Amino acid sequence: MNAGLDRNGMGSFVRNGENLPRSDSGTGVWFKRGLLWLLAVIIIGFAVWMLMPPSEGNVAQTEPVKLGLATVDPAPSATAAAEAAGLDRLKISSQTWRRGGLGSKALVTFTVRNDNDYAVKDVEIACAFARRDGSHLTDRSRVLADIVSMKSRKTFARVPVGFVNVNADQAKCSLVTARRV
Repeated sequence: MNAGLDRNGMGSFVRNGENLPRSDSGTGVWFKRGLLWLLAVIIIGFAVWMLMPPSEGNVAQTEPVKLGLATVDPAPSATAAAEAAGLDRLKISSQTWRRGGLGSKALVTFTVRNDNDYAVKDVEIACAFARRDGSHLTDRSRVLADIVSMKSRKTFARVPVGFVNVNADQAKCSLVTARRV
């Protein structure tokens, strides 16, 4: 069926069953062959890569790792004893937490109570996060460089502890270490 477009010079594009004239350079054929060869090389390379044995760094260990306990020197040095503060009279009196950073970070608000006769600094806290049913999810710790004066309390508001699991519903923070000022 001819639409009568021959008169306008468009007939060679519209006729049914007619092929467009091809150029004699053959670049289209070589391009298609090149793509086929490239595809074949990629497939063969992937197959060889999958059949190679895994490297030593990527293999999961089949034996459980045995961790050794650290030994403590029975006679600590005098400077270490002077710098370390006793945690017996240092405690967290109240604590709450909430999510921040689009729900992925934990922001902890707590009050540190210092009943010692000296001020402390570099207070390290460790927070354990758990699901609603009480099963443990993750631990995060943080060192606070502020000074808590002797016989006083200091409230730390919205301290970013770190990223937490989305399922975390409960948090319990405790003091780890502190240094005398």
